[in-house]
Amino acid sequence: MTTLTSRCPHCQATNRIPEARINDAPNCGKCQSALLDGKPIEGTTDNFAALLNSDKPVVVDFWATWCGPCQSFAPAFEAVAEQESGRARFVKIDTEAQQALAAQYRIRSIPTLMVFKNGERVDVLNGALPQNAFSDWVNQHLS
Repeated sequence: MTTLTSRCPHCQATNRIPEARINDAPNCGKCQSALLDGKPIEGTTDNFAALLNSDKPVVVDFWATWCGPCQSFAPAFEAVAEQESGRARFVKIDTEAQQALAAQYRIRSIPTLMVFKNGERVDVLNGALPQNAFSDWVNQHLS
């Protein structure tokens, strides 16, 4: 059985989730909080493909710790992730730590935002947005 390894966005515990159960709203084994909804998920080469193949749209923020616009956009990304909990998955990929993913998706500037549906990229946006504009952009892909 193939599993997805994801860090809990609440307590940071590592959890293994069978890929067949990704759509079952799994909870953290340590703190019992939702693992995949309501807060951004840390995207890695180990879990990203499984996240993309879930039944929900996936909104991705490619970012880096040294990037000022990325840092200032992070609260807006988190707020919209909470607001759209249950409708989409929100994933943050640190381009420094996940260089293979950054190369695979040809990230040339950060932040870069992408929306995926059924594993296919449907839109890309380069640069940070104010929270309302980001929420509107996400909602146009969720309706």
